[in-house]
Amino acid sequence: MKKSKISKFAIALVAIIIIAVAIAHIQIPVFAQNSVKTLRIGYFPNINHAQAVIGFGNGDFQKALGNNIKVQTFIFNAGPSAIEALLAKRIDVTYVGSNPAVNGYVVSDGKALRIIAGATSGGASFVVRNDVGINSPKDFAGKKFASPQLGNTQDIALRSYLIKNGFKTTDQGGNVEVVPVANPDILTLFLKKEIDGAWVPEPWATRLVKEANGKIFVDERNLWPPDGKFVTANIAASTDYLKNNPDVIKKLLAAHANETVWINNHKDDAVKAFNVELKKLTGKDIAEDELKQALSRIDFTYDPLKLSLFQSANNAYDLGFLAKGKERPDLSGIFDLTILDQLLKSKGLKPIEGVQSQASSGGNLGAVE
Repeated sequence: MKKSKISKFAIALVAIIIIAVAIAHIQIPVFAQNSVKTLRIGYFPNINHAQAVIGFGNGDFQKALGNNIKVQTFIFNAGPSAIEALLAKRIDVTYVGSNPAVNGYVVSDGKALRIIAGATSGGASFVVRNDVGINSPKDFAGKKFASPQLGNTQDIALRSYLIKNGFKTTDQGGNVEVVPVANPDILTLFLKKEIDGAWVPEPWATRLVKEANGKIFVDERNLWPPDGKFVTANIAASTDYLKNNPDVIKKLLAAHANETVWINNHKDDAVKAFNVELKKLTGKDIAEDELKQALSRIDFTYDPLKLSLFQSANNAYDLGFLAKGKERPDLSGIFDLTILDQLLKSKGLKPIEGVQSQASSGGNLGAVE
């Protein structure tokens, strides 16, 4: 009897072990297949964010990221809104101008975000109406100008320019009014003659010239000697997302860099591709000659142009838009280019850290495995 009971117990035990092992072998692959990560990323429907507009629109970025990364895109009009979303953890990464990124870094005590790559240089201009008699800065008195959003990169550029030319805005007791207006509405106000000028990114600057009787009064590149390079857009990431998902960031930056190289080497094709994706986003496209003109004022790059960002931040601080009432902030930790530099080194390209300027093109970076 005892031997019979032991034998039955042993058989039962072996059966349990076999079942457990079988279940384990079934569950492990199922778990691996379901381990999908999410990337929530913001950008603007502007030519300054062309890598994102084209790359996310035509599937290039998704292909580089792979099927186990689910992409959710969010469209913004200007930088402050994008940074607000990043700080509120509604998005993980965003293409954004320098001043909103700096402000997000400062208000979070340097904890919330890091700039992980560059996107564009140039592509911003101060356009005035031909019929308002502005021929030199002395004609600014009593005029009304617009920028895309209070405190955004172009807004800081406009206000800094006014101060350097001896003018104060009406909110500071001066006689020049600056109003925040979304880029599409700036074009409408130009046509209605309700504003006298605007500091805007491309392609809006070109559209104001071509469609609304405007003229370029200041091409911002001329304010950045010696080579006219200044950051218009970078890529900023949540520090938490950057820490927890370096694999996703690596694939994103590889896709971004490849798209940058492709645009620089295929400008005519890029114009067509941008227009296709812009129409999907906004329901409208832009005349090809206007886009080509806009592209002539832009450099696409993965270099974040660190020195120009620090200068823009100084301008924002001096205007009271950054760390108001506090000491000038320390921005030494705002960049984390570790993954970007690893990517560049792996392709035999010069890393960003330790150099002032990185060439905007370079070789094809290829897919990152």
